[in-house]
Amino acid sequence: MKGFFRGCVFPVALLVLLVVVVGLAMFNPLQIIRSELNPVTLNQPPAQPPAALQPGSNTGSGNAAQVVPDDLSNNPAPAQPQQGAPVAPPDSETQLLRTVYQRVNPSVVSINVRIPTANLPPASSDNGPDGPSLQQPFAFAAGSGFVYDTAGDIVTNAHVVEGADQVEVTFSDQTMMRAKVVGIDLDADLAVIKVQGDASKYKPVPLADSDALQVGDRAIAIGNPFERAGTMTQGIVSGLHRTVQGLVTTGNQGSFSIPDAIQTDAALNPGNSGGPLLDGNGNVIGVNEQIESQVQQSSGVSFAIPSNLIKLVAPGLIKNGSVQHSFLGISAVALNLDIDDTLKVSESTRGAYVITVQPGSPAEKGGLKGAAQNGNPSSQTVPTGGDIIIGVDKQPVQNFDDLTTYLFMHTSPGQTVTLTVLRNGKQQDIQATLVPRPRPTQ
Repeated sequence: MKGFFRGCVFPVALLVLLVVVVGLAMFNPLQIIRSELNPVTLNQPPAQPPAALQPGSNTGSGNAAQVVPDDLSNNPAPAQPQQGAPVAPPDSETQLLRTVYQRVNPSVVSINVRIPTANLPPASSDNGPDGPSLQQPFAFAAGSGFVYDTAGDIVTNAHVVEGADQVEVTFSDQTMMRAKVVGIDLDADLAVIKVQGDASKYKPVPLADSDALQVGDRAIAIGNPFERAGTMTQGIVSGLHRTVQGLVTTGNQGSFSIPDAIQTDAALNPGNSGGPLLDGNGNVIGVNEQIESQVQQSSGVSFAIPSNLIKLVAPGLIKNGSVQHSFLGISAVALNLDIDDTLKVSESTRGAYVITVQPGSPAEKGGLKGAAQNGNPSSQTVPTGGDIIIGVDKQPVQNFDDLTTYLFMHTSPGQTVTLTVLRNGKQQDIQATLVPRPRPTQ
């Protein structure tokens, strides 16, 4: 108990001075914040280093004030606090992440845009930037991007810059430049912008071969989530060949999809859109595009546009400002056991079951047949009469995603493809000459 009181008793003058100082400090908000982070206890002396860092020291509480003897001659000098233990060298994973960040972050940019509300789509949704208020003359959004070449071209998402009348780019060294939109591909949700200044010191980020990816591979994201520039997160490739909802509507047919997306559990949030998803060598495997979440923030299920699609689209955007994608003109679903039973096909049969064929489309002109009646194949009533597509250009089709991925990644408008179908239990080939995808409907 005496030790406790020794720790609390101060000379009166010192106590008054402390009260005055503390009383004045309370009027400074910065001090209040600091005090919350680092509380000051008036009845305790400054904290000493842990006993483990002072060989031979007493491991008692050390909180009570100590009585100082009048004669110090028989007492050794107080031990001097030792410096903390040196920081352990980084392990191999930490060093890899540091290396990737140091190499790539200088070439990752934060993008801020101004969009006149008149340029916004009728039903603006938030795949990345903030959802704007239509009552204001302008909407403001933020995203990410990365240096594509030495000419000042930067790759990002189409939804980051679509409709923008001002685009501002900030590099990691705080260099700020205006940029103009060079080209937009809504079908792939990719865009290229060009900075209006000398960006020669920023190195392009190499593109990896996304077809070589495997589930479990490392995935590293660098971007501008919630406008926190230069943020790195990491995870793995959680899935491949995913199909995600695209930006282009098709009227009564819904919307076109974006095939072959990469799924990752790396934390992505609004503002990461357009930034790179990287492998362990710092090469781009994808462009972060959207998250699947009920709360518009990371839930561990995010998607990126594959790098091989960037290779197909970016050169065309730089050269022509736009690209075209193939259109067949059908809606279809993957086979399941209920459909197999209704169509009387083997349960081992795999393919895309054609539900509708759009009038005047390449599919109709080629003779492809949809189901005889409208219906939902997942319901009790399965529409019958449609072709089952089991191959395209001698490539197997296991489901509708296989077909859309092949058409999107490996064909172009004007090309004729051979569809292998099952019709009434018999296999036959049908040829269809593809056309460009219709433009978005407003």
